[in-house]
Amino acid sequence: MKIVIVDYGMGNVRSIVGALNYIGQEDVLVSNQFEDLNNADRLILPGVGNFSQAMRRIIDLELDKKLVDLVVGNNKSILGICLGMQLLGRASTEGELNFGLGIIDGRVERFEVEGLKVPHVGYNQVIFNEMSRLYKGLSTGPDFYFTHSFRMLSDSSIGASTCQYGGAFVASFELENVAGVQFHPELSQDNGLQLLRNFVELFEC
Repeated sequence: MKIVIVDYGMGNVRSIVGALNYIGQEDVLVSNQFEDLNNADRLILPGVGNFSQAMRRIIDLELDKKLVDLVVGNNKSILGICLGMQLLGRASTEGELNFGLGIIDGRVERFEVEGLKVPHVGYNQVIFNEMSRLYKGLSTGPDFYFTHSFRMLSDSSIGASTCQYGGAFVASFELENVAGVQFHPELSQDNGLQLLRNFVELFEC
């Protein structure tokens, strides 16, 4: 199983590699080369930081069209983590309206609830559908580690799980070969390791 973490310079790459190695995945590559992405069995799109800056780097590296072609055109399995999940959506209001990869029908907006502490940092419960592949083998209402100021909302059926923080927002989604998590599974101990294992084992290309 070859796993390629998409390298555009804005991800918690070392921790993700370590978590994947821990669950027995040794063939893990960090790359932005099309040949490597094309040969991968699974792609992971990480992300920490600003949406606008991340999309600019992705576009400058000519990864935007390549990722869409691989994931939408060739059904390559991908997992977006934190900002990486948001980038899979259509747009974000971070800074100004910015367009994402458009693979998932989701919009990203800042938490705007009076008195709510932002960013949302720490462990919080996720409510998922019992048919979920990402959460297979996990007990109801598992905790995961979040750290973010913007959250995804969607009016479409994208297989979303939810978290409550100033209202419900998309904690994760899974639609065919595409998955995303707003939290950091690589920092979420046993629950996060199980989720990564599920993505590797259950999201066939």
